[in-house]
Amino acid sequence: MPENSVPISQREGYTPTRFTRFLWWLSTAEPEILTDCVVDRNRYAIVGMTVLGTWAFATLAWTYFFSTVVGNWAIAVLLGLFMGAMILTIDRALIKGISRSNKQRFLPLAFRSVLAVVIGLFMAQPALLYLFDKEIHVQISLDNEQRKKDKQSRQDSVYMAERTLLQQKNNSLQQALNSRYAEVSAAREAFIRETDGTGGSKKIGLKDIAQAKQREYEKLDADYRVLAQELRPQIRSNDSLLALINTSIEKEQASFALLLNDGFITRIEALNHLVQNNTSVAFRYYLLVAILLLIELMPVISKTLLPEGSYDTKLRLREELEKQLTENNHTRELALKELYNQTAFEQDSQFIKAFFNQSEQERQQKMAMQLKAWKEGENKSFDGLWEDVKREMLTKQEN
Repeated sequence: MPENSVPISQREGYTPTRFTRFLWWLSTAEPEILTDCVVDRNRYAIVGMTVLGTWAFATLAWTYFFSTVVGNWAIAVLLGLFMGAMILTIDRALIKGISRSNKQRFLPLAFRSVLAVVIGLFMAQPALLYLFDKEIHVQISLDNEQRKKDKQSRQDSVYMAERTLLQQKNNSLQQALNSRYAEVSAAREAFIRETDGTGGSKKIGLKDIAQAKQREYEKLDADYRVLAQELRPQIRSNDSLLALINTSIEKEQASFALLLNDGFITRIEALNHLVQNNTSVAFRYYLLVAILLLIELMPVISKTLLPEGSYDTKLRLREELEKQLTENNHTRELALKELYNQTAFEQDSQFIKAFFNQSEQERQQKMAMQLKAWKEGENKSFDGLWEDVKREMLTKQEN
């Protein structure tokens, strides 16, 4: 951030604003050390601005992502803020670990870069869904229609064997009826031709041949009616089963249609199809992915590219100083504890010796009294005397 030039004699009086301190906090800088580093103040404020931008972008991207998952915008905003805070924590951890003084910084830097790329790619998805929202919904409509066709095709394949069997039965029954009906129609036509004189006898009226053909026609017609009464219930039963199958398929299609939505995964699939089928969209898609990825990588890139200044030197020296002081203080504290323990041991040893020296005469007197009492007694054994002496006069070892 731009700052006014301050004379060297007045640098000690510099007081950063709250916003500047907030940017320094975002950049994981130590304000107590950075305050005295004139050039590095602006550098770490720039790093803080990149972290702030990434934080804001992550919060918006995750909020939009959760809005496609939950129906309540308040919940989506809260979840977006939470995930934005998580991204902020990860970014601060990444840039805090980047240091030019670290001799083995390339492997951690590579790991942090891979982590940043993964996070950036995922965060780019909600932003791309928002930018291509209209086109994606058009593609979702086309994809859903294709899903319905695929569902219909799978249902047809499931019921194909049963439907084919029923249709074959119906065709066979209908063919038998049609064949018998053709015989009835031929007999009826022969009878009519015989009565109008166009038949074989050339006689008009109901003559013998005509009567014979009439009886044949009536017999065939009666047989046809009997067969029809037998076969048509079977045909209707098969038609009912076919209708039930069609109804079941329609119900499944209706239930499947209710499951179709425009959720996050559906939008991602539509976006992929849109990119695959449209080269102009594909070009802008990859361009936006690169831009959004750079937004996520900004803190790592800025921390890596900015040169090392006096702040880094002071920070390294301060850390070495604290380490050295910690080791020295530990050594001194250890020496004091050893001195205390040794002095206590020496004085306790002298006290114990003095205690035993002072009590020696009294122990001899008490032993003489015990021996006198045992000698005057009649029932007490020597072993009993020894047990009493041990219990009352001998010392016990410390555990």
